[in-house]
Amino acid sequence: MAEKEIHEEILNEEETKETCHCEDNCKCQEAPANDEEIAKLKAEVEDWKNSYLRKQAEFQNFTKRKEKEFQELKAFASEKVVTKLLDIIDNLERAIAAAEATKDFDSLVKGVELTLSQMKSTITSEGVEPIETNGEKFDPHHHMAVAVEDSADHENEEIIAEFQKGYKMKGKVIRPSMVKVCKK
Repeated sequence: MAEKEIHEEILNEEETKETCHCEDNCKCQEAPANDEEIAKLKAEVEDWKNSYLRKQAEFQNFTKRKEKEFQELKAFASEKVVTKLLDIIDNLERAIAAAEATKDFDSLVKGVELTLSQMKSTITSEGVEPIETNGEKFDPHHHMAVAVEDSADHENEEIIAEFQKGYKMKGKVIRPSMVKVCKK
């Protein structure tokens, strides 16, 4: 080789080293991969890409299916309670029909009392319980004060009267009790 060719080859190697930004295991100087290796790598990349797209589609389908199931659950969540209430409605209708046929007011009252008892049993089975107010201190988390009164017979903040019963469902207040509170 001529001295000029050797000099150009050394300059080319130095330029490559200067432009290379690889770490210690630099493969820039190695011979480029053959067409077979490139095709193999492209096929592998395509497989990974297709696998990713399939997983992404599966996840989207899963998400849509769960959303649909949730909407159905939400739409029919009260079905069990409504079915129980239908029995109570039937009993009220029978009580009214029997009272109209016999013109017996006492039987109507007794039928309504039995139906009310059935209704209370139904809501209790669903975790609903009344909020106590008799002789209780006012609690803004459970009671709604709609009136205040100064009373010598009651302590400050004590509930004097209940206007509307409040209820809790599984520990959560679903309707506060409307009460009159003693304020001194």
